Amino acid sequence: MSAGRGLSVSAAILAAFFVCFSFSMSGCEKREKQDIKKVDLNAVEKTTAAPQEEKTIPIGISAMISPKESFHYYVDLTNYIGEKLGMPTRLVQRKTYREMNDLIEIGKVDVAFVCSGPYVDGQKKFGLELLVVPQVHGEVVYYSYIIVHKDSPMERLEDLEGKAFAFTDPNSNTGRMVPVYMLEKIGKSPETFFKKSIYTYSHDNSVNAVADKIVDGAAIDSLIYDYMREKHLGGVADTKVIVKSSAYGIPPVAVNPAVSPEFKEKIRAILLHMHEDEKGKEILRGILIERFVAADDANYETVRQMQDWLQDKAQKK
Repeated sequence: MSAGRGLSVSAAILAAFFVCFSFSMSGCEKREKQDIKKVDLNAVEKTTAAPQEEKTIPIGISAMISPKESFHYYVDLTNYIGEKLGMPTRLVQRKTYREMNDLIEIGKVDVAFVCSGPYVDGQKKFGLELLVVPQVHGEVVYYSYIIVHKDSPMERLEDLEGKAFAFTDPNSNTGRMVPVYMLEKIGKSPETFFKKSIYTYSHDNSVNAVADKIVDGAAIDSLIYDYMREKHLGGVADTKVIVKSSAYGIPPVAVNPAVSPEFKEKIRAILLHMHEDEKGKEILRGILIERFVAADDANYETVRQMQDWLQDKAQKK
């Protein structure tokens, strides 16, 4: 096994994209030989302070939304926003989508790069607001890929019955909800369909779990998988895509609803014009984003419909 393919599941490392640009069980990672543990947020302390009153502007990102190799670009992006605002910023990183949504809700994070599923959850629960979305390859959509080892004879989702499978996060759109939806549509459930399943808490961890034959298959954010292909990262060369889902609204940049309209407009303008200067373009190139564009909440209606269908299905069981 190549040392260059080793990945950590540490919450201190960002696993290129948000968000879904990005992913009930426990798992282990062969590369680091660490147990994957769930994170308890019950101890998170709430605050009533307005986010914009903080000395620094907290900008959030979950660990799983991009490969760790792109971490420094998100640090640069956070600093870039601060320079344009004329105010200090700090990057707030968390391992799971739930943690990040909780921090936004209680006012600990102003702006965050989130997955599509958590955006829909946050919008419903506490009014999480769209700010902008990234444009990649001329599109503002992404897909869930079902991947297997390159030498595997499996060609369809149905071929994974009785096999080991990796999800990314319980709240991930492409990393869990979409494959569960695919299974339910054919009358199956993850609990009975797979021999076992694990959560890896990052898409690149899931790719490497398949490459190392820890699991037989995994559900992956297409943006992250394609990034890894282009950058020749991890064990992606030892995997192949056997299923590509329908298109879903791309993981957006979202904002805490409590911040002022003036602050939101400043951040939106900075991101929308980021591709127009050399420093901004360099950062965007590093995470394979062409530019940020205006967001349309209607793009996430298919995610809502899928969530509602799954919830209704679960209630009827």
